This record gives sequence, C-alpha cells and structure tokens, in this order.
Amino acid sequence: MEKLSSLWSGDLALNDAFWTWAVTVGLLINFGTSILFLVLILQDRPLAAVIAGYAFSIPYNIVATVGVWRSAARYAGPPVHADLARIATVILMAALTLT
Repeated sequence: MEKLSSLWSGDLALNDAFWTWAVTVGLLINFGTSILFLVLILQDRPLAAVIAGYAFSIPYNIVATVGVWRSAARYAGPPVHADLARIATVILMAALTLT
C-alpha cells in the first residue's frame, strides 16, 4: 500500500512509475479483470462481471495515470521524456479502461 501511496503522490522515479506501475502492473490488473469479467459473463452474472471488470481496474488506472503525471512533473531529465510518458500513460490507461 505504501508503494501505491508513493505512486499517487508522484514520489517514485518516472521510469519506475511508468514502466513498473503504469505498463507492467497496469497490464496485469486490466488483463486479470478482463478475464474475470468474461468468466462471470459466461456464468450469466452480468452485475458481478461489471463490478469485477471495472470496479478494480478503473481506480487503478486513475492512480497510475495521476502517479505518472506527478512523477513526470518532478523529472529532472529531458522534458520530452516526461511529456512522452504522460501521453503514453493517458493513451494506455484510456485504452485499457475502454476494453
């Protein structure tokens, strides 16, 4: 939980916030909730499917996006890297949320 708090506040290094939390963990969480969604739909449990599919992934996607955005604001390297991380995270999280 401490790492998620650090992510949310932008205290993580940009490369850790982006590659570890937005890309790797984001893909795992969204893939897992998508599988759970499909399993519950096949079991004819649509309400449980919607809750499982979106109640966990959307809050995580918001935390990851805000965390990368804040980490990018503190990034001391080339500004283009911070801008690309922000753009890529917004696109990735929006795509994962909509699928």
